[in-house]
Amino acid sequence: MSTFSFSIPRDIVYGEGSLNRLSTLKGKRAALVTGGSSMKKFGFLDQAQNLLRKAGIESIIIDGVEPNPSVETVWRGAKAMQEFNPDWIVAIGGGSALDAAKVMWCFYEHPHLKFEDIITPGSMPALRNKARFVAIPSTSGTASEITAFSVITDTKNHIKYPIVAADMVPDIAIIDPALPAKMPKEVTANTGMDVMCHSVEALASTAATSYTDPYAIESIRLVFENIEKAYTNPNDMTARFNMHNASALAGMAFTNASLGLVHALAHKIGGEFGVTHGLANAILMPYIIDFNRKYTDKYSTAERILGIKDIAEEIRVLNKKLGIPATFKECKEVDFNERKFAEVFERMSKNAHGDPCILTNPGKPTIDDVKRIYQAAYYGKSLK
Repeated sequence: MSTFSFSIPRDIVYGEGSLNRLSTLKGKRAALVTGGSSMKKFGFLDQAQNLLRKAGIESIIIDGVEPNPSVETVWRGAKAMQEFNPDWIVAIGGGSALDAAKVMWCFYEHPHLKFEDIITPGSMPALRNKARFVAIPSTSGTASEITAFSVITDTKNHIKYPIVAADMVPDIAIIDPALPAKMPKEVTANTGMDVMCHSVEALASTAATSYTDPYAIESIRLVFENIEKAYTNPNDMTARFNMHNASALAGMAFTNASLGLVHALAHKIGGEFGVTHGLANAILMPYIIDFNRKYTDKYSTAERILGIKDIAEEIRVLNKKLGIPATFKECKEVDFNERKFAEVFERMSKNAHGDPCILTNPGKPTIDDVKRIYQAAYYGKSLK
């Protein structure tokens, strides 16, 4: 019989006010990594620095992490860390800030490495030689605060790389629902459906186990019951609490069971067009559930437990309620013109088929399968 492993952060602090955990850290210096201006605008960055100061910890801010963090941004942050020499790295913000901070951490501790050296899953050398890591998500979506994953974009070649390394699982995850309560509606929708996707893909993964399935199914239940409430009433703190927890539970499932076709295709169409990751996942998900059904009975298991008939159709209905288009052709967030789709189609399909997330998808999807799914999700063709 094979042996398996199950890994989550050593310390998960959740609920309103959990940000205060920063005041109990032991250390001398911390690098705070964040994205745009929202954490500053809503006072969370100042609050984090004040709490670190209370702990006797000096801090610097590394900001400006873009929505699809680039290799260049990672190097910039790692250089700042090398100059400051922190013993804590505190990532606060959306999944992009957390993802970027993880890889900055790697290059801070191993400055001799090149980005190409860590692309192969499991190739990253050991961390915690200089610093430990705290992750504080402001969105209920990526679950980067829980996982061994990071997604970094090679802007020159238009490719998103999922970086996988067990040591990137944070030491402390702080899951405070006060942060996502400030998200705009479309961010709530896109990141929330990213949570759904993590859970659905972890459940159907060929690496899923009896350890990961309960987390995935509970996360799916929480999203179905709470995302529309959080979307229509941003200040519903019960819904925010449940969605933030759903994100973390999904992370516990997929960091151990991995993902599948949805993420493989979303990474590559995101790299080509710049579409938000959660939005790409939401559009692709129902098509890929329909495609995967002939290879797995796990969707039927979830439907029986949750008391629903067809999870793909339920997701389509939910997408519509959240203002998410049914196809990429209808998507207005970025320019999905048909000419460019045709131009990048072959390259994008080949790159998606080479994405490591595809390795744990049920069945053995071919490049032709990938092409058929992209076309279905662009034009709205059925895969049933």
